[in-house]
Amino acid sequence: MDLQSDPIEVSDETESAIREYHKNGASVIRGILDKKWISTMREAIQRVLDHPGSASVEYTPKGEEGRYYGDFFLWRRDPDFEEFMRHSPLPAIAAKVLKSNSIRFFYDQLLVKEPLTKEKTPFHQDLPYWPLKGEDILSIWVPFDRVGLQQGGVRFLKGSHHWKQRYAPTAFGKDSGFAKIYAKMGWEPLPDFEKNDNTYTWLNWETEPGDVILFHPLVIHGSGGNQSSNQRRRALAMRFLGDDVVWDSRPGTFIEKETIQEILPELNLKDGDQLESPCFPLIRTFSIQPETEIMKQNNFQENSIRNSSHE
Repeated sequence: MDLQSDPIEVSDETESAIREYHKNGASVIRGILDKKWISTMREAIQRVLDHPGSASVEYTPKGEEGRYYGDFFLWRRDPDFEEFMRHSPLPAIAAKVLKSNSIRFFYDQLLVKEPLTKEKTPFHQDLPYWPLKGEDILSIWVPFDRVGLQQGGVRFLKGSHHWKQRYAPTAFGKDSGFAKIYAKMGWEPLPDFEKNDNTYTWLNWETEPGDVILFHPLVIHGSGGNQSSNQRRRALAMRFLGDDVVWDSRPGTFIEKETIQEILPELNLKDGDQLESPCFPLIRTFSIQPETEIMKQNNFQENSIRNSSHE
């Protein structure tokens, strides 16, 4: 089993982003991924786009301009996606955000909007789509292009993760096959927050390759189409789970879709079970040290250096 147990130390900027995440439901960390990761994953994404998987969804109707492509569980079929899931800086960040001693991977989701794609991503919360219960859940949105609102950058409703209300999932496309599944849940649909856009505070960031956005599974978010005529919007949503997450067997989650089930082995998980399955690998264990303990260690090391210089 490929696990690490090194203490986690992060920059002041990342610490600030984590505080903003807990307060607002979303935040950005700049320059966390190096150029090698960006280059490797761009090539991997192109392989997927050239050879779509059986669970993939083309959200743009045939004959329309652009292309809105979605795909799931890519790490299970492409070694570069698996390498990114296991060995990029993201699991360490997830452990720090969730304050968890172990990090399990739920799934990766590719969301590509090519130039002149009109299709929006409807506003939604993530957790209602998923067969999960628990607090220790984090999504990290990873752009591989320069992205602003014009290219379909994500907007987040500030503080909405603190609301008690959970809304029914919304299918991303009319013909995606998910709408009938989500209807089983019978929950209240999400109100049209865009009608009263000025009533709320929205968060969004212009991002460069190397930046990532942290966001809570209950924060309301969505995005527009890619209005650019020449800029792509390739992004990967990475879903990480911490210590308290268990299986939720309620009906109407995305895992019920036949094309998703076909790419996964039989799960055999019951309500309340830990997600102990090869589908959801345990990718890291950490010894999370409080900042005060790290400071003590650093001060001890500094004092040792000073003392040795006087000998």
